[in-house]
Amino acid sequence: MEIDEENNENKGGMWDLEQKLDQPMDEEAGRLRNMYREKKFSTLLLLRLAYQSLGVVYGDLGTSPLYVYNNTFPRGIEDPEDVIGALSLIIYSLTLIPLLKYVFIVCRANDNGQGGTFALYSLLCRQAKINTIPNQHRTDEELTTYSRSTFHEHSFAAKTKRWLEAYPYRKNALLILVVVGTCMVIGDGILTPAISVLSASGGIKVDHPKMSNDVVVVVAVIILVGLFSLQHYGTDRVGWLFAPIVLLWFLLVGGIGIYNIWKYDSSVLRAFSPVYIYRYFKRGKRDGWTSLGGIMLSITGTEALFADLAHFPVSAIQLAFTVIVFPCLLLAYSGQAAYLMQNTDHVVDAFYRSIPESIYWPVFVIATLAAIVASQATISATFSIIKQALALGCFPRVKVVHTSKKFLGQIYIPDINWILMVLCIAVTAGFKNQSQIGNAYGTAVVIVMLVTTLLMTLIMLLVWHCHWVVVLIFTVLSLVVECTYFSAVLFKLDQGGWVPLVIAAAFLVIMYVWHYGTVKRYEFEMHSKVSMAWILGLGPSLGLVRVPGIGLVYTELASGVPHIFSHFITNLPAIHSVVVFVCVKYLPVYTVPEDERFLVKRIGPKNYHMFRCVARYGYKDLHKKDDDFEKKLFDNLFMFVRLDSMMDGCSDSDEYSLYGQQTQHSRDYNGNSSTANIELSYSSMDSIAPAKCHPQGNSTITSSGHESSQTEVDELEFLNSCRDAGVVHILGNTVIRARRESRFYKKLAIDYIYAFLRKICRENSVIFNVPHESLLNVGQIFYV
Repeated sequence: MEIDEENNENKGGMWDLEQKLDQPMDEEAGRLRNMYREKKFSTLLLLRLAYQSLGVVYGDLGTSPLYVYNNTFPRGIEDPEDVIGALSLIIYSLTLIPLLKYVFIVCRANDNGQGGTFALYSLLCRQAKINTIPNQHRTDEELTTYSRSTFHEHSFAAKTKRWLEAYPYRKNALLILVVVGTCMVIGDGILTPAISVLSASGGIKVDHPKMSNDVVVVVAVIILVGLFSLQHYGTDRVGWLFAPIVLLWFLLVGGIGIYNIWKYDSSVLRAFSPVYIYRYFKRGKRDGWTSLGGIMLSITGTEALFADLAHFPVSAIQLAFTVIVFPCLLLAYSGQAAYLMQNTDHVVDAFYRSIPESIYWPVFVIATLAAIVASQATISATFSIIKQALALGCFPRVKVVHTSKKFLGQIYIPDINWILMVLCIAVTAGFKNQSQIGNAYGTAVVIVMLVTTLLMTLIMLLVWHCHWVVVLIFTVLSLVVECTYFSAVLFKLDQGGWVPLVIAAAFLVIMYVWHYGTVKRYEFEMHSKVSMAWILGLGPSLGLVRVPGIGLVYTELASGVPHIFSHFITNLPAIHSVVVFVCVKYLPVYTVPEDERFLVKRIGPKNYHMFRCVARYGYKDLHKKDDDFEKKLFDNLFMFVRLDSMMDGCSDSDEYSLYGQQTQHSRDYNGNSSTANIELSYSSMDSIAPAKCHPQGNSTITSSGHESSQTEVDELEFLNSCRDAGVVHILGNTVIRARRESRFYKKLAIDYIYAFLRKICRENSVIFNVPHESLLNVGQIFYV
């Protein structure tokens, strides 16, 4: 085998082993993803993707006409001209926020098709060292999905990067900002089903005026219970229905809008002039200003649009919005305005009363189905963003279930589902009217938009490298519009606007306390890890009896020997013949390809039989509950031993790994370009002796081929016999406690909230599917 030395700077001082495994994605999805990356779409494919995106992305935004005018004029319409002013505000709100800001700017900031606040945060984490859990290594940057850009040292982007990295409190402030946005998205997951389904169910009362409002609430609650109860089936089976339902909904509301403009008052089209906005505020004064809280509901669903990007290309999203969604929504609001010009007393049920009587019930059915689709999209977005938060260490471990074998993005989280259902029913039954729920909904949406604007400012600087003037224009314009809405929403805090703040505060405490505890546990592991000198001083037997079998020691450390190992061998007289330190870590990427997932290294000399295996996951990946993980781990371990034996005698480094790649371009120490079958570099991490290997040019290591082959066979046989003898999973159970002298809030957070969350969350043994008969828990307590 031919080998070449490779520059340490290029590969971060590691030998990497990554074995080719099967991709868990069907051929069609893979084909679409590749086409997405290459941006080569046929017209027919682009139209098909734009059509499919309607059902996934635009359901929430499309159902807003059900309740906007009711929330804008809760006390009724005093002057018909106010309707024109409100319509003008709706037109320009839809143009500035969803169309210009989100569809044409924010959607471009997706992380390989993944949207939402945590996707933006992941992009930033790859550009700057702002991750609060510093478990990344330079080898992680070599992943094919770990895309990052470079910039000049003296550029404004570089200055921004250094400013962010300078102090820990700035990293924490950014994390809190992201968590606040996430909490508000969870609030959307509660409020969207409540207001959409309640508004759609209100159509029953319009046709039967004497019906009690309680009946409408009961019908809405029944629909909500059914919606949340069916979540575990996923949307794979019924997802094909979503796009035609939403398309039919948009065509219906657009058509009804045209009919109403023609029948009632075509003069409403003068609302396209912004002059009527000025007249509206001049006439209404404070009431006109506070009515912005209702106007803002016309752009709710915009954040869900970004969070539900899935794998649709931005061009398909833009095509669907500009051709179908935007014109149909403008027609729908204009039609309702034309109707209200002649029927100002019908503002409470403006949507249903403006429907022609002959198609009333078909529209009612489609409206209810559209509300369910909108709710489903928001619930799915909530599951997705919680999965992202969980992967980045900001949410307690909960059960995550894949509902589709074809599409990795379709997940179901049982615990969160039932919490959302209970809170959603409580909001629906507690308020009983759209107005107060609308006020709550508006508060949640505007805060998420503000968070997105602040994150986009950093994205434009660090990722897109925009000129600071362009960034300033975008940020100022966005903040002026959104802060205007936010100021209006503040007037309605006592009328339901407090609900998302309470919900968000509860989730914020849970997420931040969990993250704080996770960081403290990781810092303890880092500071108390065992030195290699101590391990080598014990000798090959580690000062114990080496019994047949393989011990898998799970740790959060991707480098070094964890403290739990010394705790184990200090208190027990025996250890397994083979010890493998297993680290499962999540990276700020949307996925890690299967062929790049495992990183295997040797710890100490060969006769110690100690290894480390790092399994890397992205925030969209799921650690499936099956036996594949252990099988893949051993497959990679055996491959490592084979490759290692080929390098026998080449290195005295105590810790390294091999990267099995075919024909990679590399450089030797003299800067000469060459081609190698296996990449080599040397690790300085935990090493006790420098690497010693002196190949000449493209020399071939074959002089001791027979001996190397015999060594390989012997070690592989040894590993197989140990595996047959039994595999024991050793899990650390590190408990953290607050010190006696700690302040009250710290004791409350650590000793009560974090301890309670640790108690009710899923155990690592369940996540790793460890059988009880081969599980060994090693506990330790430390104080912070």
